[in-house]
Amino acid sequence: MGWIDRLFGRREEEAVTLYRAVVARAREPHWYAEGKVADTIDGRFDMIAALLSLVLLRLEAEPGTEAVGVALAERFVDDMDPQLREIGIGDVLVGKHVGRMMSMLGGRLGAYREGLAAGSIDRALIRNLYRDHPPAPEPLAHVREGLLALHRALAATPAETLIEGRLP
Repeated sequence: MGWIDRLFGRREEEAVTLYRAVVARAREPHWYAEGKVADTIDGRFDMIAALLSLVLLRLEAEPGTEAVGVALAERFVDDMDPQLREIGIGDVLVGKHVGRMMSMLGGRLGAYREGLAAGSIDRALIRNLYRDHPPAPEPLAHVREGLLALHRALAATPAETLIEGRLP
């Protein structure tokens, strides 16, 4: 992102709206009720990371949206920092934890990219969303189908619409 965009906050504001839409989608109760994603700090992080990964993959596929993807990842960091402080992690360790979270996001991004390319995201879901504790088939199918439906809808949504923060 250029210094002019940073100075005037144009891209950052767009990314804030999109990030809020991702978080709102990740907070939908069905992921935790029907999908059996753990309704914990870790489970909510994992759900945000899963949805954020799909949005980042969509932006990655669209030429000219690289800066928005970077700003979106920055919003993730900006959100995680105060969350960590709120749960009692001190200033000295916050940077280390945020670094780990960014690494985890990068790993999930790669896992979902590979799973989508291979035609199955189950392995990525079990490892990253369920932390290697496979749920029953029904909850796994619920989350898989929800994420795949979002992935298809994202592919059909113009980048400008996403940048405005309107998820399909």
